[in-house]
Amino acid sequence: MNIIVVCQARMSSTRFPGKIFQNVCGKTLLELQIERMSQAKSPSQIIIATTINPNDDQIEDLCNKNNFEYFRGDEYDLLDRHYKAVKYLNPDAVVKIPSDCPLIDPKIIDKVIQFYIDNHHIYDYVSNLHPPTYPDGNDVEIMSFETLERNWKEAFRDFEREHTTPYIWDNPDKFRIGNVVWETGLDYSLSHRFTLDYIEDYMFIKAVYENLYYKNKFFSLEDILNLLNEKPEIYQLNNKYAGINWYRHHLRNLKTISPNMTSNFN
Repeated sequence: MNIIVVCQARMSSTRFPGKIFQNVCGKTLLELQIERMSQAKSPSQIIIATTINPNDDQIEDLCNKNNFEYFRGDEYDLLDRHYKAVKYLNPDAVVKIPSDCPLIDPKIIDKVIQFYIDNHHIYDYVSNLHPPTYPDGNDVEIMSFETLERNWKEAFRDFEREHTTPYIWDNPDKFRIGNVVWETGLDYSLSHRFTLDYIEDYMFIKAVYENLYYKNKFFSLEDILNLLNEKPEIYQLNNKYAGINWYRHHLRNLKTISPNMTSNFN
């Protein structure tokens, strides 16, 4: 199965501009995330989808330096960018992993993709975040190319274009939707935050890398959780933002998202 992973990245950010270019262990966070994603066994190809904004020329330069494949498209219509990044590559399935997940565990990527491969005749779309159970920052979504294309043609609201897949979530009558839950039976989606959006998130991610990276470049989710048990002061670095996600701004619009799936921090 020809599976392409799209990692959308840009330099602009309202809360933390240039966050993906912050340096940790001698590399940018974007480089570290692609390094981790590349350890997944399932994808055929990884593409960084950035924008045509001149500010993102440096992302293109980074891609050229590291031989990362990339595509440049619309800055604000992320669904359009996602679709056009893969349109001419004839994929069977397309994966979405945002560039704010520099701690993502490659084994989780493989788990979600393999579940889709084993059940592609049953599901059009599979993720591990609808509803989520893993710590925020391990987000993996995979869909057939036909599903992505239908989504691209039919979704029209701004937040559906910006966040790429809400139209799929909210139309279970049109799309067959599957979900992968954390095999531990735990739900850390609102209590543990591994994603990158605030300066405190960077401080947390930096501390994790500095403690684990030099021992094992591809440390696991379990390694991170063990570290947080040993050094709870690291957990506290960004804990005030735990459970904060974009859902909270669109609860009136999202039919399949409930208030208990997000924290309300302003």
